[in-house]
Amino acid sequence: MRILLSNDDGYFAPGLAALAQALAPLADITVVAPERDRSGASNSLTLDRPLMLRQAPGGFYYVNGTPTDCVHLAVTGMLDHMPDMVISGINHGANMGDDTIYSGTVAAATEGYLLGIPSIAVSLANHNAQHFDTAARVVVELVQRIQAQPPAEAMLLNVNVPDRGWVELGGLRVTRLGKRHKAESVVKTTNPRGQIVYWVGAAGLAQDAGEGTDFHAIANGFVSITPLQMDLTRFSQMDSVNAWLKS
Repeated sequence: MRILLSNDDGYFAPGLAALAQALAPLADITVVAPERDRSGASNSLTLDRPLMLRQAPGGFYYVNGTPTDCVHLAVTGMLDHMPDMVISGINHGANMGDDTIYSGTVAAATEGYLLGIPSIAVSLANHNAQHFDTAARVVVELVQRIQAQPPAEAMLLNVNVPDRGWVELGGLRVTRLGKRHKAESVVKTTNPRGQIVYWVGAAGLAQDAGEGTDFHAIANGFVSITPLQMDLTRFSQMDSVNAWLKS
């Protein structure tokens, strides 16, 4: 089995190293990740300049681009063989609810999925994450399940893991995305040169966090596994929009 690993925290991130080490006994691992932290890059591709692929002393490859660039470059130009899976992470901090729209971690897995490859995004639900071994073990179990029973069609799974020891986990739950309140306003300040600058405000608190959501699972100590799809069509509005256009 061949697995392509990527992330959005950069090729030097401890979560990526933990994931590569845990999966090495199961598969042939190739790591292609951004050269720096690209959190929040979403599904952006770099189209205004060429990309460069370099290799770090430890063997990981890194790209001067986004997480999506890394997976796209690896699958369509670098690798001699199509990977059997793309796994992105382990991210510092959760990617739940609305976060998935902005997340570079989810975007790297999404690119694999769009290229027809079963893909997993995995995040540790704490910005001061400690238990990367727990999240890595969760991924190992998921990969073993896929090896034993390959999915009938390509899957895109968004996995969030509580930041706690393995024995403290409540188990696995298949969830839907919750929803946050709107983000806080940008923070206006002045830099040392007297120029006005803005910092993007913090994400909003959970709004829809009831039972069945990813927020609820994490809050109760369960691993959240959310199957994602890329069709953004709002089918329920097609008739009303059509009628509006004809009115």
